[in-house]
Amino acid sequence: MNFSMNKYRFALEPYKGKLSRYHCPKCNDKVKTFTQYIDFETGKPLHLNVGYCNRVDKCGYHYPPKDYFKDNKILIDYSQKLTSRPPKSKFDSVKRDISYISSAKFLASLQKYEENNFVQYLNTLFGVEVTNDLIIKYRIGTSKQWYGATIFWQIDVKDKIRTGKIMQYDSKTGKRIKTPFNKICWVHKLLKNKEFELGQCLFGEHLLIDKLKNVVIVESEKTAVIASEIFKDDIWLATGGKNNWNIEKFKVLKNRNVLLIPDLNGFKEWNIKKNELSKIANVSIFDYIEINATEEDKKHGLDLADFLIKELKK
Repeated sequence: MNFSMNKYRFALEPYKGKLSRYHCPKCNDKVKTFTQYIDFETGKPLHLNVGYCNRVDKCGYHYPPKDYFKDNKILIDYSQKLTSRPPKSKFDSVKRDISYISSAKFLASLQKYEENNFVQYLNTLFGVEVTNDLIIKYRIGTSKQWYGATIFWQIDVKDKIRTGKIMQYDSKTGKRIKTPFNKICWVHKLLKNKEFELGQCLFGEHLLIDKLKNVVIVESEKTAVIASEIFKDDIWLATGGKNNWNIEKFKVLKNRNVLLIPDLNGFKEWNIKKNELSKIANVSIFDYIEINATEEDKKHGLDLADFLIKELKK
């Protein structure tokens, strides 16, 4: 039987039903980390095992539709390209302006730090005075989404608020809370505004108003905040994830001196991306962690913050 791509269009997004995550067929992690490919015509998953595991470094399971079709001898008309997006509407050709979060919503989050787990953890590392300085510097907020949750606001170099990343941390360990589910969401999603046009920027981008300092880019917002107190001569920014690269958001780094410090297991990908970024800025990459990490460190995918915290606690 021959199927046309008009019928099968898939997206790397969860099934829009009661459950959006499933147990990975490979690692069968206790937390539901598996995302299925969707048939946009029916709105249902293609198959239970066709999808990808979000535990990229520790599992890496990915069974795409094309492999499923091949394994099951299903013929596809490739004259119409497989897409990772739903069919375009007549409005898609119109580029819309980026939306912003209101100052009122941002200002309302700048309180209740005694309930903010991440802030309380920073207090154990640096004390109240330094922690307050870090809150002001990175404009860290508190969210009502979960008790003690943190908002890492994405504020661009023009001081406009693009969105906020809400995350839950353990106040004693400083680790992200991932059970019974991964506690992470976005302010713009909670607004439930269908017209909101997201345009992410680097976390800490507003600090680039200082034109003299060199720039260091890490993966996590937590790492950027902690490292900025230890290495004060540089501007520390975060991508928000290993794969959260978009050349548009890096244009703000034009002609800057930039050092990349990926988490463990992310060096290879970032080293490739470095070539792309080198067209904009003077870029180098730091491989000390990758070279000196133990097998146990690599197994847990540690980042710079983990190493710095070890030194602070000695």
